[in-house]
Amino acid sequence: MTPQTITLTASENDTMRVLVVEDDHETANYLIKGLRESGHVVDHAPDGVEGLEMARGQSYDAAIVDRMLPRLDGLSLVKRMREDGNETPVLFLSALGAVDDRVKGLKAGGDDYLTKPYAFAELLARVEALVRRRQPAAVQTRLQVGNLELDLLSRTAMRAGQPVDLQPREFLLLEYLMRHAGQVVTRTMLLENVWDYHFDPQTNVIDVHISRLRAKIDKGFDEPLLHTVRGAGYCLRAAA
Repeated sequence: MTPQTITLTASENDTMRVLVVEDDHETANYLIKGLRESGHVVDHAPDGVEGLEMARGQSYDAAIVDRMLPRLDGLSLVKRMREDGNETPVLFLSALGAVDDRVKGLKAGGDDYLTKPYAFAELLARVEALVRRRQPAAVQTRLQVGNLELDLLSRTAMRAGQPVDLQPREFLLLEYLMRHAGQVVTRTMLLENVWDYHFDPQTNVIDVHISRLRAKIDKGFDEPLLHTVRGAGYCLRAAA
């Protein structure tokens, strides 16, 4: 099948970054070719597990997800995305077209549902409509936990009005901890989100950086903010 040529108006021709999670080679190639010819950037995952990893590691304007995927089915994939707080608009694409199947897809967190076979022009229009309907999130430029402040624009940190000199990786580490203030952050979460490791490097890199960060933000203050949770990870929190 050859994707139809779609003529877009200037207002509709904004480039989208789309994640396609589809295990069928021919279907995936058809989708990718059509989306790229329409001016969009496409990433492809051949199974649910890889799709979830890509959704966690990258930012997408929309995702097109097949229902029947190896390793992790489409419904479970989207449920986990929503549990992660990932609000990327999702279009389910599936041969399962019964009313009950469509309802399950929407209840799992899907935003739209299209059955196979389909017209590429309709799929493209649906994806673009999902992206248009998505309300842009307010841009957060400052984080604060207790008297600790992080300015994301100037890339500076202060505690009680005193500047905290951070190295680039320490800044990323502190930003992640502050975005998850009050929560226990595991070593795996830090490896994946601060160092972009999807394996355990078997080093003490986290311990070293946590120790340095603790010395910089807590030394000289009566109230520590960075806490070690034995057997679990770390938590950044202010006293109640």
